[in-house]
Amino acid sequence: MVSGFLQVVARDLRLALRQRADALMVVLFFVLTAAIFPFGVGPEPNLLERMGPGVIWVTALLAVLLSLERLFLADYEDGSLELLVLTPLPLEFAVLAKTLAHWLTTGVPLIAAAPLLALLYNMDPAALPMLVVAMLLGSPSLSLIGAIGAALVLGARRGGVLIPLLVLPLNVPVLIFGVGAVDAALAGLNARPHLLFLGAILLVFLVVTPLAGAAALRQAAE
Repeated sequence: MVSGFLQVVARDLRLALRQRADALMVVLFFVLTAAIFPFGVGPEPNLLERMGPGVIWVTALLAVLLSLERLFLADYEDGSLELLVLTPLPLEFAVLAKTLAHWLTTGVPLIAAAPLLALLYNMDPAALPMLVVAMLLGSPSLSLIGAIGAALVLGARRGGVLIPLLVLPLNVPVLIFGVGAVDAALAGLNARPHLLFLGAILLVFLVVTPLAGAAALRQAAE
């Protein structure tokens, strides 16, 4: 089972490496969208510092949404989805493996770029480790929640439009506690409660996403 899980992850990573432009597009969207905000609100340092955590988290969510439609669509179109359903590896683990590969190719680059954007928003460098920790806990949830939406709309017309409508409300708690953790660090307060909530959300969707995603994929494969 572990071998099959790792094979699915490795396969998706190889495909992502062959299509580097998709991952690069996500990071560029993240950086450019976050960089535009200071031109609209002005260069006042205190204002930029206050809005920085929120802008970074919201643009990270929007960047993740860009890549969700292709999470299962390529397998659906080329017939690989039927093979995934028939393999000895439980489909729930296949969903989790594909979501992990998505996070490695999308979430990790966003985490790497986030501190640079934080400096652009005049954030205290002492709060940068908290931003990274919060995104390490929160960004996997963005991929897990998005995987549910991507599986549910598989085969539907205008699926790319439907995914944000399905997953945005579920992502609100992640944004609230992710921004709250960074704000607490900037204010010199204890960010541990926010991190605990982010961890709890991650644990919940580590269970829910494989079950819901596998059920939706089986329906799409029929």
